[in-house]
Amino acid sequence: MSSLLDMFPQLPFSEWISNFIDWITANFNVLFDSLNSVGTSSMEWMTRMLMLIPPLAFIIIVMLVAYFVSNRKMGLSIFAGIGLLYIHNQNLWGNMMNTLTLIIVASLISIIVGIPLGILMAKSSLAEKIIQPILDFMQTMPAFVYLIPAVSFFGIGMVPGVFASVIFALPPIVRFTNLGIRQVPEELVEAADSFGSTGWQKLYKVELPNAKSTIMAGTNQTVLLALSMVVTASMIGAPGLGTNVLTALQRGQAGAGFVSGFALVVLAIVIDRILQSSNKSRVD
Repeated sequence: MSSLLDMFPQLPFSEWISNFIDWITANFNVLFDSLNSVGTSSMEWMTRMLMLIPPLAFIIIVMLVAYFVSNRKMGLSIFAGIGLLYIHNQNLWGNMMNTLTLIIVASLISIIVGIPLGILMAKSSLAEKIIQPILDFMQTMPAFVYLIPAVSFFGIGMVPGVFASVIFALPPIVRFTNLGIRQVPEELVEAADSFGSTGWQKLYKVELPNAKSTIMAGTNQTVLLALSMVVTASMIGAPGLGTNVLTALQRGQAGAGFVSGFALVVLAIVIDRILQSSNKSRVD
């Protein structure tokens, strides 16, 4: 049986993919250079704006936000304050701001692209059949693979890190938006139709408001996946806390690696709990 299979020549998939990426790079080089230049300048400006906020003021703002979104419970607020003080004490504040910039930009792009795609999937069964396998591919492909075309298109730096993060973080918001709209009670949709609502009116006044909690859950997952790409993106020059972890790994510095890794854990928990509490308060 194996000899029968050996009769078929090996298909040059690797060569086809490499040639395709080379073709895209060669023909859209001007576009990629422009996006890289604009993206780098914009993210450097965002990081500088974040750095202008005094650390103590930033910590107080985060604590207040955590306090109010958690229905005035002190636990999250205290944890956020202690965690951010730890990050500042370990001289990781600037790296955290670079990480926040990457997370914010990657999450915003994912949300802006993902919600319309989720709506399209909810409205069209054909679109769902086409997009669903693509999302499966994006979620199951190892994240390191996305670094290869990112470097080919944009070189090294923050922009290719965002590019890889968007591909990795996009599927949840698309899936949750699709799920949320499809789960809107049929009675509400029929009532909107009976009152003569247009498709846009039905979407914005009935379906999206009722799917808000599900979409927010997808947003939460997207932000956390973007955060999880920080260390991977550091391999292609994206600055931030991931760079510290990667450097510690390369030098075998366990202590430095755990210090930076714990900073990422603190940041992830604070962002996750604030988003979850915000979603709960909106639902309530």
